[in-house]
Amino acid sequence: MAATVTDALVADPLLLAPIIASVESALTMCDTVARCVGISMVPCRDAGCITGMIGVHGEVSGFITVNMAQRVALSMVGRLLQDRCDALSAQVIDGVGEITNLIAGGIKKGVAGTPWRFSHVTVPSVIIGQNYHIAFARGLKYLCVTFEHQNEEALLLEDRLIQVAISLLRL
Repeated sequence: MAATVTDALVADPLLLAPIIASVESALTMCDTVARCVGISMVPCRDAGCITGMIGVHGEVSGFITVNMAQRVALSMVGRLLQDRCDALSAQVIDGVGEITNLIAGGIKKGVAGTPWRFSHVTVPSVIIGQNYHIAFARGLKYLCVTFEHQNEEALLLEDRLIQVAISLLRL
């Protein structure tokens, strides 16, 4: 049976379900919740100013990014450490790396046994700032899932967003 245009517009459930499950699990460890509010299969501009990035390798090669607003990072890391974080610091940056690691580990577990499985992850890197661009190779599978963090203190939508993106190339 030939693929239809509608098929091309549907996110791969073998990637989508592990992303959602891993974010929910990681945020539980941070004593917080977020709800899925969007899915994109084309690269989009990251809304937040803090991005954790982890490379993945095995049957596929690529990377996972976790982008968030500074307000989200301060809240989540503070709850993870059971401490108040009022400003961006080395501790917050390390915490964002650890949250990225938790999410990537959950995705790794979730894609095990699928064509998207990978066996190795790199050490997380954290990018601070906006207006950077990531160049994506042709032929890779890309999926970005946007979540809204339930932060009562954040009035603006962009201060509540978390985006988890995965880009994979089958080897």
